[in-house]
Amino acid sequence: SLWSRRCSASVQCPRLVSVKQRTTTTSHPRGCQSWVRSERGAAAVPGRVQEKGSHVVRTMGAVFSLKLPTAKGPFPVGCTDFMIDHTRKGSFCRLYYPCEAGGQSRQPLWIPRYEYYGGLVNYLNRSRWSVPLLNLAFGYHTVPVGWNAPFRAKEKYPLIIFSHGLGAFRTVYSAICLEIASHGFIVAAVEHRDESAACTCYYRTADGDVEPPAGATCEDGSSSTGPISTQAAQPGLKEVWLPVRKLVSGKEEFPLRNKQLQQRVEECGQALNLLTDINQGEPINNAFLGNLCPSVLKDCIDLQRVAVMGHSFGGCTSVQAVAEDARFRCAVALDSWMLPLSEEMCSKAPSPVFFINSAKFQTEDTIRKMKKLQSGNDKIKIITILGSVHQSMTDFTLLTGDLLGLAFETKGTIDPLEGLEIIEKATLAFLQRHLGLPKDFNQWDSLVEGEGDHIVSGSPPLT
Repeated sequence: SLWSRRCSASVQCPRLVSVKQRTTTTSHPRGCQSWVRSERGAAAVPGRVQEKGSHVVRTMGAVFSLKLPTAKGPFPVGCTDFMIDHTRKGSFCRLYYPCEAGGQSRQPLWIPRYEYYGGLVNYLNRSRWSVPLLNLAFGYHTVPVGWNAPFRAKEKYPLIIFSHGLGAFRTVYSAICLEIASHGFIVAAVEHRDESAACTCYYRTADGDVEPPAGATCEDGSSSTGPISTQAAQPGLKEVWLPVRKLVSGKEEFPLRNKQLQQRVEECGQALNLLTDINQGEPINNAFLGNLCPSVLKDCIDLQRVAVMGHSFGGCTSVQAVAEDARFRCAVALDSWMLPLSEEMCSKAPSPVFFINSAKFQTEDTIRKMKKLQSGNDKIKIITILGSVHQSMTDFTLLTGDLLGLAFETKGTIDPLEGLEIIEKATLAFLQRHLGLPKDFNQWDSLVEGEGDHIVSGSPPLT
């Protein structure tokens, strides 16, 4: 589960004092995005944080700015959304990628649609009155990347498929994804349709698929041939929101979660299939008109260096994906929720897996499964970040103040930025080791072995 199950049953959001800057919110009907733009008209520059993307929290006379950090790697980062096949069986993901420096692009809102607030409230079993409060708390945050920024097509980049946790969606791990992308990776954050996301959307028509208008174009102006599914602008096309599926009281959890796990693994493979086709120059049509044209990625994805990564339910997904799909050379599992993984799967000898655990989420049974996988396999590593909690690996740890952090257990005793930096550096070192990257990430190899401040090898005694 993305969210700790020890959250209190009733919580009120704290009062937030936003940055004193008038903003205008507009819709982007074809891109499934909303934008917060300054009335001064200043555009966001990739790699630079603007204050409009943050909240200022005033607590006991002190003022703290809550925002996602800019990437520290050598590449500026762009991002876009792909929905290939608008139906529920299609592939939906957010792509983070190295982009050209110096261009001007807008920054996307962190939570791109109001419906996601409703999905979070529904998942957390809160009152519907909490929806506008969450929007107040998080509605102004932006991601410090260039939306549809020009792709840097100067080399081949290794690929990471990222799987979100239960009750999350594709944008909740923006800090980790954009940081990895800034070091020369393409990261595809999948939004799952197995009813484990807080909510997600797809499209349908009363009479089946609708042919798009001829001559639809991509962001770069190139002609997009073949059938493409559009959104609100297409007559007869209806947006459908799929809520999270909750466990029925009295029912055993494993059968539902294991079934969802199978679909999640398939969707990770489907995203890899999609990016393989794009790399080979196959005509791919994005349901979101006006977004980055997929053709610009042709021959720029290193399909010999592909890994899968995820948090919580997504961590479990990455473990099974690397065991079943040989195209994934290794996996990084962030505080993996191991309940959905079968005992049979735990007995297999998977490819290299890196378990990065928080100090408070794991149980005796989940640790037992990890150690069963690790038995006799020195390519499986387990480390624990001391002072961290389950949500220390999500953006929420950066964007919640002390009161929300206490209520929803989004913060541990470790500084959120320091905890994420450990995750990012350890992940890069592990990826270099098993993808054979010509980089200098091995300078952080000690983290993979559990050596350093705030980390230990293996799992500490459960409390």
